[in-house]
Amino acid sequence: MSEANITFHTTKQICSNGGSLQYKQLKNIFRRLNIPDTFFCEILKNGSRFVIVHGSEDKLPGCGVSPDSTVIAKTSVRLCKDYPKDCGDCEGLHLCRDFVQGICKQSRCRYSHDLRSGHNNQVLKANQLQGLEEAELFLLLTQNDPSLLPKFPVCAHYNKGSGEHGSCTFKTSCKKLHMCQHFLQGDCRFMSSCKRSHKITAHAEGILLGRGLSDDFIYHLPSIYINSNNINNYRASCREEAAQDKCLRVHFHLPYKWEMLNGSAWTDLPDMEEIEKAFCNPANTISGGSPAVDFLTMRRGSASVRRLSTVSSVTKPPHFILTTDWAWYWRNEYGKWVEYGNQMSTLQVSCISSEALEKAFLADGSGVLAFSVEQHQYIVNFKDMRQENCQYQTQREVRRRPRFVSAQDMENKIKRESLEAKAMPRHWDQSALPSIGFQRVPLSPDKEEFRQVQGSFQRTLPSVTIEKIERIQNPSLWEVFQWQKEQMKMRSGGSSVDERFLFHGTDKAIVDTICEENFDWRICGVHGTLYGNGSYFARDAKYSHHYTGSSSSRAMFVTRVLVGDFVQGDPEYLRPPSRDGTTSNFYDSCVDNPHDPSIFVVFEKDQVYPEYLIQYRPKSNQPAFSATTPPPAFSTSASNPQPHLPPPASSSKESQCTIL
Repeated sequence: MSEANITFHTTKQICSNGGSLQYKQLKNIFRRLNIPDTFFCEILKNGSRFVIVHGSEDKLPGCGVSPDSTVIAKTSVRLCKDYPKDCGDCEGLHLCRDFVQGICKQSRCRYSHDLRSGHNNQVLKANQLQGLEEAELFLLLTQNDPSLLPKFPVCAHYNKGSGEHGSCTFKTSCKKLHMCQHFLQGDCRFMSSCKRSHKITAHAEGILLGRGLSDDFIYHLPSIYINSNNINNYRASCREEAAQDKCLRVHFHLPYKWEMLNGSAWTDLPDMEEIEKAFCNPANTISGGSPAVDFLTMRRGSASVRRLSTVSSVTKPPHFILTTDWAWYWRNEYGKWVEYGNQMSTLQVSCISSEALEKAFLADGSGVLAFSVEQHQYIVNFKDMRQENCQYQTQREVRRRPRFVSAQDMENKIKRESLEAKAMPRHWDQSALPSIGFQRVPLSPDKEEFRQVQGSFQRTLPSVTIEKIERIQNPSLWEVFQWQKEQMKMRSGGSSVDERFLFHGTDKAIVDTICEENFDWRICGVHGTLYGNGSYFARDAKYSHHYTGSSSSRAMFVTRVLVGDFVQGDPEYLRPPSRDGTTSNFYDSCVDNPHDPSIFVVFEKDQVYPEYLIQYRPKSNQPAFSATTPPPAFSTSASNPQPHLPPPASSSKESQCTIL
């Protein structure tokens, strides 16, 4: 079932059950569909269709919603305030207000009671509500529009004094409602412990029936008031957070949102997906439909239009699925729009890509970017959005448009992301996978994983006493490390990346910083600059030991390092040198000796993952060296080969690496 269908059927089920349901009730209703919790919760977090009131039970992993959370149906559809006057092509329903409230008794009412008129059907279809029954739709409208809530006379004397009827002397013969005034206003502080009634008593039911309300509406009335108050509280909190520029709620399920300025408020445009599809085609300057959206002026008729968008995909790693992928086009002499990087003619291919243009544009939206096609030199002016041939001064129009993503595409992406998010190394403790930050998991000395790390560590530090070995589980760092590995693999034409377990000694005071944020030579201490200004890692634990400080208890990391293609280091290097003299093809790391490396310098922290932390006690006669006095380099001879440390099984499909 598509996301749109799940959204509609969820709305329908909620509206047929009083306007709200607990999450576990919804899951039970849809149990046969086997909808993953992560995907279902993403749908329910669409703030334009649902409001979630969090419960007291523990939240479901990766969802941020507890089973007892209340889900309330929400809509932006309203009754047209100008009806029956001529209101043009408005987006409100043309209906009798009393008819919606169920109290219109006019046999020949001058206002429409036709929910399926041409105009009303178009409004309902644009908001995916055309399949709701009349009672379901009216309940949805009532709890979302405070002006539709029935205004009942509430007994002021009942709300004072003590006793069953407060200070009301009429008691059961009172013609006004004996209900909590604050409950109906949405500001009762006592709620379930309130001594005033929050329910429809027999006395109240008689009054409401006398005012023409149906039994079904009266039954749901308390929950309608509760839902309405929760929706209004949600709107207020969003406005407050937005004013502080801190609103973190998910307000839409797509990476784009088209809105029109209606008075002083921005409202969703109908047929949003069709507008986006038209906008993604660089040849289009207007959308379909009537009135159309003008993409050049960003207006729809006389009203202003805006397109909200997530961040550009070039600013985030690929596993950030809710980004916007922008494409860049130029218009050729035949009026055809050609994407940069694609073939420009039968002989010419642009050497600049959409990704490169996007990065340059984000760096300086008013600047220019030069590139070449064979012998021709061009510049792209971002401010004027024009391309110019430097020799002939021929100018071409340039456009930046997003790649189209449908609701179905987004649904598939979220499903894939939900599965991939679980693709952590199989040997990790699955109960210690924080959504943010890291967890240090102690290894048992009787396990093979402990013995492998111990053996590699004590090969060159045999006399130290290991206090404990911990595995660092940081899902965010792991994902970025895997992404970096894929990037390096693609740059090398698909060849496997040289990945090694190496050692890094450090002060215990910054251990948690490394576990949280990875290695950064600016905060992790300088281990010399003999081979470049970067993070230093050693083949031998004995070398790294000299940078662990002078305390009785020391700390050393065993790290996964993507050393890739390395080259002889130099003190002047701020990054590895170019392989071929260009500014786009660099080595991956620097070393002390390319023929038999024992020291590796890495300049990009995404090439490193802190796999294990070893805490140990050295002998008192093992000295520490300062950053300016490097220890001697230790070599491995043929008569003393370094043993292999095969990493535990991971999610990577590539062959496992060993320390050489």
